[in-house]
Amino acid sequence: MKRKIFATMLVASMMAGLLAGCGSDDAGSNAGSTADSNTGSSTESNGSSAAGSDEGSGAASGDVVEINVTRATFNLATPDSDQVQKVEDAINAYIADKINVKINLTDIGSGEYADKANLALGNNEINLLWTASWQSTIGTNDLVPKNAVYDITDLLPGTDLYNSMDESQWEATKYNGRNYFIPVYKDNVEGYDFMFRQDLVDKYGWDLSSVTSLADLEPMLADAKAEGLKYPFLTQKTAMFYRFYIDSFDFFTADATANWVAVDRETNEVVDTILTDEYKEFCTLMAQWAEAGYISEDDVTKTTTDTTTQTQDWAVSWWTDIPVNAEANTRYGQDVAMVPATDRWAHSTSALGSCYAITANSTPEQAQACIDFMGLLYTDSKLADLYTFGIEGEDYTYDENGKVVQTSEKYNHSMWESASATIVTPLYNEPDNKADLYIDFNGGANTSCAAGFRFDKTPVESQFAACQNVFEQYGFVLENGGVAVADVESTIEAYQAALDEAGYQDILAEFQNQYNAWKE
Repeated sequence: MKRKIFATMLVASMMAGLLAGCGSDDAGSNAGSTADSNTGSSTESNGSSAAGSDEGSGAASGDVVEINVTRATFNLATPDSDQVQKVEDAINAYIADKINVKINLTDIGSGEYADKANLALGNNEINLLWTASWQSTIGTNDLVPKNAVYDITDLLPGTDLYNSMDESQWEATKYNGRNYFIPVYKDNVEGYDFMFRQDLVDKYGWDLSSVTSLADLEPMLADAKAEGLKYPFLTQKTAMFYRFYIDSFDFFTADATANWVAVDRETNEVVDTILTDEYKEFCTLMAQWAEAGYISEDDVTKTTTDTTTQTQDWAVSWWTDIPVNAEANTRYGQDVAMVPATDRWAHSTSALGSCYAITANSTPEQAQACIDFMGLLYTDSKLADLYTFGIEGEDYTYDENGKVVQTSEKYNHSMWESASATIVTPLYNEPDNKADLYIDFNGGANTSCAAGFRFDKTPVESQFAACQNVFEQYGFVLENGGVAVADVESTIEAYQAALDEAGYQDILAEFQNQYNAWKE
């Protein structure tokens, strides 16, 4: 069966998405070129002004400047355009006597976000864009090489926006020493936990203090198998080498499909991770667990669902460490317990897990208006709550403790993709000192030796995409236990050979050249 699964996955090669039309030919200039007059709003959008229009762009004289704001919606499958319009109107009414800015707000469902936002970006219909290091097509590593974002370095100093978070956040999000992104102040360092169903911990008396590595999970997984659970170890159809081994490597691509290159933290050199002892160790363990019945074939074939964690079909899984891990109890509808799987690390992409970018087609007046709006959003709790949760009394209420209770199926966002954790009002089930927890969480992380380095894949873009396809054929299967233990070593060899055939050595050399130049 393992060989059949592997053969099936070999056939299922996926084409990597390419960035299409991220702005006009002169998008790299911040000289304030006028954009296309085509408004071209998507069905979710209620914005009416083209992003590059000069209409109302006299901020210096006190005139109101209109900006188009585009963001993803993760908590709803499809945004309600009428409710988004209500939120837009309420925001504009609130900020009218505070800043000379009017926003046109567009919400797009996360499943369609990359394609629709990329099209709108190419048509110059956006001034302020939500993005992330992990976002496909319009991610941070796509936008900078394409000159699609505005250099805000000289606009930030002395502003409310800049002063809303510590300087380290701005330093961590620079590209080539320049600021192009506005990070959402959230859990801006990276670390991972092992996650256990609390009822099973109680039933079997599992000693979680004994868990310091993956191998230490085996007694718990054996109990879960004996319990008859379908997913003793639930990988959530995720290739986890990239996450579980961040104490050894800085995977600065921020992309699990490109975990074949990293900086070795001990040597501070770029390495081919597929040839490391750590990779063989991990893939072998996953194969052993699959053969023991601890990992289901559903994870290998990607047939587990995103809601499997809300069932009682699993025992142990993983969780991205955050300051308030109790959030998982609500998300999964059951009590869970966490044990650190890795340390926490601040590196080049950790602070860009959620951020905003001002588009390069924006005029100087529009760019300044974006800075003004974000400065208010990051310092004014009422605006932050309105932007995040919607209309009070329709989309959310405040309980007797002044905390937020979300009630709407029409407008529903989360803090992490909206505004600063220090200003958004905590949810009813979050601690009163949430802001302090986030500040302590970010301040207590290790700093990577590669923090600040950005890889420009432009010189090897085609090879990079080809190697990502090879990962889907080999790496994902290896890392989810889809290869027999006896075949792990030979499959890794085949994986490396396929990478090399796809142009991997060109990528590795380019990584090494760029990183060595950066270190100097």
